[in-house]
Amino acid sequence: MAGTRQYPDDPSGPFPSPPTTVEDRDGRAIEVRAAESFTGETLDDVVGMYTEFDPTDRAQGIPPTGEERIRTWLETIGDDSVNVVARHDGDAIAHAMLVPDTDDPAAVEHASDIEWELAIFVLQAYQRAGIGTVLLKNLLGHASDIGIERVWLTVERWNNPAIALYERVGFESTGTESFEQEMAIRLAGDGNGVTDGG
Repeated sequence: MAGTRQYPDDPSGPFPSPPTTVEDRDGRAIEVRAAESFTGETLDDVVGMYTEFDPTDRAQGIPPTGEERIRTWLETIGDDSVNVVARHDGDAIAHAMLVPDTDDPAAVEHASDIEWELAIFVLQAYQRAGIGTVLLKNLLGHASDIGIERVWLTVERWNNPAIALYERVGFESTGTESFEQEMAIRLAGDGNGVTDGG
């Protein structure tokens, strides 16, 4: 079930796979883990993170505002999405996810046959410390480990730091609309992620 987006011919990677602990640029120990189940305590922690998220830093309407709306949003996408969470001193401080771009829930079982949309959020107090890069690479490593091959995203065209980050890890521009830049990456999708924090 091929999508209509353009993807690079050559796969990027390999990328590290969680779990990992790294020191950010500010000397904080950051733990990155895949959320195998996006329920219970993990869900509560990520909801708590998003309630602290500055609404002026929202992009394209997400994350929603208000605890109830945030929880509903995460519960709606949580069952089929791939989630990686970064923590500092036990608190969720960043979250990255891949959401299946399909209306057929059964298609998720064949991860390499569908496209996955990426979203990543880092609390303001932890931005510009290298956490987004580590989180993104670990999400892509985890995705590759479970067979995902095609990932895409949209980013506001004026968000140069985010675009530079995506390009550094292998995303390529595939199109623009009025205020959005679409980017895509092809992963090996063969389960050959590496396990260091790099």
